[in-house]
Amino acid sequence: MTRNQCVGRRTAVVLCVTVALMGPGDLAGASAGPSPRSEGLVYVADLNSDTVSVVDPGTGTVVDSVPVGDGPDSAAVSPDGTRLYVTNSAADTVSVIDTRTRTVIATIPVGDEPSRVTVSPDNRRVYVANVASDDVSVISTRTRAVTDTIEVGDAPLGVAVTPDGCTLYVANAASGTVSVVRTATAAVTGSIPVGSGPTALVLAPDGRRLYVSNLNSDDVSVVDLHHGTESDRIPVGNQPAGIGVRPDGRQVYVANIGSDTVSVISARTRAVTDTVAVGDGPNGLAVGPGGHLVHVSNFNADTLSVIDTATAAVTDTVTVGDGPTGVAAAAQAHAPGRPA
Repeated sequence: MTRNQCVGRRTAVVLCVTVALMGPGDLAGASAGPSPRSEGLVYVADLNSDTVSVVDPGTGTVVDSVPVGDGPDSAAVSPDGTRLYVTNSAADTVSVIDTRTRTVIATIPVGDEPSRVTVSPDNRRVYVANVASDDVSVISTRTRAVTDTIEVGDAPLGVAVTPDGCTLYVANAASGTVSVVRTATAAVTGSIPVGSGPTALVLAPDGRRLYVSNLNSDDVSVVDLHHGTESDRIPVGNQPAGIGVRPDGRQVYVANIGSDTVSVISARTRAVTDTVAVGDGPNGLAVGPGGHLVHVSNFNADTLSVIDTATAAVTDTVTVGDGPTGVAAAAQAHAPGRPA
C-alpha cells in the first residue's frame, strides 16, 4: 500500500528489545507445517561487541559476524529479506546490511540514541525510535536518508506498523503511553495510556490488537485497536521486555529480564499458560517466520535461547557476541556462511 492510499540511553540499553514483525507469507508458512529447523536465519545485535551475529537454527551455530556501528541495539529484516537494518545506539546511526553478502552497504544518521526499528510492509520506509531525542526517524529505503522526524512521547522504545502500513504505534517508556502515528502525514493522531514503562510492542496478525510489554509494572497491556483503548492487563514475569506473537495469533511470548524466563500467553484466555526458563537477562525476542521457534537473546549470558513452540521448551542455546540485545528472524534462502 502506497503512502497516498493510507487514509483514515546507553545506560538503560539492557532494557532495549526488538521484535521482528511477521509478513503476510508467515501465515502460509505456519499452515504448511515445515520442520522447525527450516525456518531460516536469525540476526542478533551484540551491543558490546559492535557486531551482528548471524545464527543458523538448523545447526545451532553462528555462521557469520558482521561489524556494524557503536552499540548495536536492535535489528529488523525487510519484508523481501534482502536487507537488515541495525540501530547503533551509541553512534546515532542505522547500518544497512545486504543479507546476501552480509556486508554493510550504507550508514544512515538518525536521532539521539536510536533504539527500536521496523520496516513498512511495502518495504518503502524504515521507522526508528530515538530514545534520547523523543522522536521517530522515517527513512526512505530508496534514498537511504531520513525524510521525516516525528515527535512522540518520552523515551520511545518499541515500534510497530500495521499490515496495511497506514498506522505506526510507538511505545513511550517514560510516558506510559503508546503514540498513534498516521504514516501518510507523519503526524501523531492519538496517545493510548498503558502500563508503567512500556518497552516493546507487537501487533496481532489480524491487526485488531496490540500487545505491549510494561517493564515497570510486570505485565502486558492488550490494546483494542478498534476502540483505541487498553482492554486488558496480563501479569507476567519480572521486568518484561521483548515480545512476539505467533503468525497464527494463538500465543504471545514475553522475555522477562528480571526473572530469566519467557512467559507464554494464550491470546484466547489472556493468561499465562507456560513459563520457560532461559539464560541470564533475556531481553530481545523474535518468533520465527513459521511460528515453530522463538529466539531469545540473553544479555548477561551472551547467548541465544531457542524455544520450540510445540513443547514450550528450550531446544538449543547458542553462544553469540557480547551483550546480545535485539533479535530479528526471517525466512532466508541463502546458504550458511559468507557468500563468495
